[in-house]
Amino acid sequence: MIYSREVEEMCPVAQGVHHGAAPIPEEAKWVQAKEVKDISGFTHGVGWCAPQQGACKLSLNVKEGVIQEALIETLGCSGMTHSAAMASEILPGLTVLEALNTDLVCDAINTAMRELFLQIVYGRSQSAFSEDGLAVGAGLEDLGKGLRSQVGTMYGTLAKGPRYLEMAEGYVTGIALDEDNQIIGYQYVSLGKMTDFIKKGDDPNTAWEKAKGQYGRVADAVKIIDPRQE
Repeated sequence: MIYSREVEEMCPVAQGVHHGAAPIPEEAKWVQAKEVKDISGFTHGVGWCAPQQGACKLSLNVKEGVIQEALIETLGCSGMTHSAAMASEILPGLTVLEALNTDLVCDAINTAMRELFLQIVYGRSQSAFSEDGLAVGAGLEDLGKGLRSQVGTMYGTLAKGPRYLEMAEGYVTGIALDEDNQIIGYQYVSLGKMTDFIKKGDDPNTAWEKAKGQYGRVADAVKIIDPRQE
């Protein structure tokens, strides 16, 4: 250790009482985190790239400092999906500190990692008060039965009004309008369910019909429009 002349010439003074790091909640325990292996938890981070063209939701399940599970969901940038594919291979097995300093290529994924790191080391994880934390596989619960990200896509103009394109339930095929041309409901197809039906042997038209659904007062509609064509 190298000390400056000023420090060398100082007389020693005792530091007094020091209680260590403040305990943080981790998986229903209060932990004084001093090393990477002291960190456990499941949580999410959201990031964005420099031009804010795309966004990423990153979910990590960390046990004793090591990432056991990673879910990467991306939006708005085709290149980001390729970076996410790489991140799904890289992240499991790394410590949270290694992951923070790993170049995941995409700015949005790197930013999501930073935001997640802040939560997990300050005891703000989703599993802070869950005994023994969440099982590996919990990340898939965010995706539901069809294992598809929940996505909403809405578009609107002053001249022509709103268009619902994709809801959490699925791909919107029709918007129900009342006599004032206001939206009162929508029809959709669950693409995850449709794909599952096809995999089980249904032909595409049958699968399409079986995966249909609707929300709102569709039965009361004066007309139903295709949000992508009308």
